[in-house]
Amino acid sequence: MPKQARAWQRMLSGRRLDLLDPAPLDIEIEDIAHGLSRVARWNGQTSGEHPFTVAEHSLLVEDILGRAGPATPAERLLALLHDAPEYVVGDMISPFKAALGLDYREFEARLAAATHLRFGLPAAPSAALKKRIKQADRASAWLEATQLAGFSAEEADRFFGRPRFEGWRETVLDPAPHMAVKARFLARFAALGAEAGL
Repeated sequence: MPKQARAWQRMLSGRRLDLLDPAPLDIEIEDIAHGLSRVARWNGQTSGEHPFTVAEHSLLVEDILGRAGPATPAERLLALLHDAPEYVVGDMISPFKAALGLDYREFEARLAAATHLRFGLPAAPSAALKKRIKQADRASAWLEATQLAGFSAEEADRFFGRPRFEGWRETVLDPAPHMAVKARFLARFAALGAEAGL
């Protein structure tokens, strides 16, 4: 009988996360912040001394959601955690995710649900909130594409649509060292959690 392949990863916190059946109690915010602050967006194909990380992207998406309209602290927390599974699986570009198909998306959805439950949030955002987070995500992608990834505004318009939130023209992206980003991510998570009473 063939030996079953290992399907878990040990985190720096000491937790052992089963990737196929993630348990909420095996998820720690420090592990998420650490991982996301080291995962580069755009497969690292960005300008500047430091990569623009998924943690920075997540902070930007949460900020955009708040600037685009009213959002509760819990909704903003869901936006901050919208790419949390990438602390384990990395940031796969959308065209590659689409090529992999539905099984990959289900895997990501299970990990996202476990993450949300771990922090007292609904397993999945409502359809309306999911749409708002996706709009903020696309606005973030437009800013990243044009400021860091070499896209023209016209090209970014075609792929992501022009941002439509207050102050988007003044938003300047400045990738920071990963430990500074990790600290910002943890501080924002703590602030939103306290506001949400979680």
